[in-house]
Amino acid sequence: MVVGLLYNRIVAMVEVQLDADHDYPQGLLIAFSACTTVLVAVHLFALMISTCILPNIEAVSNVHNLNSVKESPHERMHRHIELAWAFSTVIGTLLFLAEVVLLCWVKFLPLKKKTDNTPQSNSSSITSGQAAAIASTSIMVPFGLIFIVFAVHFYRSLVSHKTDRQFQELNELAEFARLQDQLDHRGDAVTSAVTNFA
Repeated sequence: MVVGLLYNRIVAMVEVQLDADHDYPQGLLIAFSACTTVLVAVHLFALMISTCILPNIEAVSNVHNLNSVKESPHERMHRHIELAWAFSTVIGTLLFLAEVVLLCWVKFLPLKKKTDNTPQSNSSSITSGQAAAIASTSIMVPFGLIFIVFAVHFYRSLVSHKTDRQFQELNELAEFARLQDQLDHRGDAVTSAVTNFA
């Protein structure tokens, strides 16, 4: 997926053909260029981390020694893996949604109404290109908000599950320590009884 989005963004940036006769707003062109560049950089970063970590994961999965799992670089670099996931999945998807909106504005803004060329009617209403760009924006904004709500909910669920699992493991360790103490004290009691009996 990362490679597909990356290739798509590079093609969109290279092959976008701007209308030379249209005076584009400077902010729109800067936003489109910056969004595309950051989107490609984010996906390249995620792709680089994935490419570097994958051979280590495959090597460890083929070895059936638990110590090799602890020694594997992917265990030590789990923060980098989570960062790559966040970049590619969360930030990359949000940037991709913004990119689609910006691309619609860049492509559709120069379109004019072909039916009526009187200056009075053009100045009082929006052009067909502006209408298309507004339509794409009004469709993508709710999808972006839904995506953000889902991402926050999903991340909170993952963190909650991980916290619950850690709490359960701590309780199991505490129970194990309590049983170990009981066994140690029982051994002390048997030793003292043998000493007193002798």
